[in-house]
Amino acid sequence: MRVLIVNTSERTGGAAVAARRLMEALNGHGVKAKMLVRDKETDSLTVVGLKGKWWQQWCFLWERLVIYMYQHCSRKHLFEIDIANAGTDITRLPEFKEADVIHLHWINQGMLSLSGIRKILRSGKPVVWTMHDIWPATAICHYARGCKNYGSECHNCQLLPGKGGRYDQANRIWKKKVRMLAGESITYVACSQWLCGEAKMSALLKGQKVTSIPNAIDTHLFCPADKQQARTKARLPIDKKVILFVSQRVTDQRKGMDYLIEAVKLLTENYPQMADQVEIALLGGHSEELTDQLKLPVCSLGYVNDEQTIVNIYRSADVFITPSLEDNLPNTIMEAMACGVPCVGFKVGGIPEMIDHQKNGYVAAYRDAEDLARGLHWVLCEADGKALSKAAVSKVNRCYSQQSVALKYTEVYNEAIAQKGYKL
Repeated sequence: MRVLIVNTSERTGGAAVAARRLMEALNGHGVKAKMLVRDKETDSLTVVGLKGKWWQQWCFLWERLVIYMYQHCSRKHLFEIDIANAGTDITRLPEFKEADVIHLHWINQGMLSLSGIRKILRSGKPVVWTMHDIWPATAICHYARGCKNYGSECHNCQLLPGKGGRYDQANRIWKKKVRMLAGESITYVACSQWLCGEAKMSALLKGQKVTSIPNAIDTHLFCPADKQQARTKARLPIDKKVILFVSQRVTDQRKGMDYLIEAVKLLTENYPQMADQVEIALLGGHSEELTDQLKLPVCSLGYVNDEQTIVNIYRSADVFITPSLEDNLPNTIMEAMACGVPCVGFKVGGIPEMIDHQKNGYVAAYRDAEDLARGLHWVLCEADGKALSKAAVSKVNRCYSQQSVALKYTEVYNEAIAQKGYKL
């Protein structure tokens, strides 16, 4: 079986990381998988980059320009929505023609257009689409922010100005997606049970198969090791407890930094002695912008893309904090747990599926900074750290190992092939 995994980027972003890990898992378990990307960042022979950089840039810029106009020349939500009005026709590529299954992942920002996806569906090849957010089930948004309009028909989107009506752009894109899917079948795979439930409520996906399979992780790379050695390599203090926060862009409001700031403030007010005992490590872009806002010593690590360095940073931590306000199945939690680090996060999205409350971490009440602070203190000062660490590693090995995920996806591929009547 030959599988073509399609994603905008090879390495940048959570979806890219998950897609590449899945490719590696499949290739390690008898499935021939390749990855097709717009942004190729390595010399890997199993990853193919799209040709024609000027065309790729034009598709990206044209979509952003149209969205900018939809926003009445405002940049406020410029990168929070996608309309897929431009992209590359991949059905002509040899990698597409030789594939038995086309596996879409995050294909936005000028990678594929709606018309391009329609051509893929009309090719007759089985199509699987892994949902890293809600966009495949809505008109334009990646995170619904409590909106449930997609349960009937997207309209009057909160991310766009105006009152809808004949100029309701969200509704217009919704109808385009309806036409795109008309008479065609896709197997949708959500990375979390939470997202799976949300997707099944979408009127757009009515009649389509929707299931749930978590992302995979290489447990040979992400695994526990000596904490002091890891801290020496990561240049983190060996005589303090370390709280770790990781995000591609730490200033992203959806990642909940405001709640972390408030939780740390409450932590230092309730336990003043922790100011000399604890340090915060921030891993991600723009981390230096927040060092003065946290009431504990901060080590700003910046943006890092070397996996071994990232592993050492995880191994250095005593607790991983993820105050996301809306998230699917964060790779960062999985990575931290694989390295034996207990996690603290809000009860939202797929996070409670990963963190078992007071077993491998702490699940705080949603948007409750006081409970977030309570969770940090419980992990750092009250709980049995070794037991939490052991439980975290056990959860990852049981649920997110490459073998486990590869086997589940192989079953999905075989079912999709059988449904299409496609012959290998």
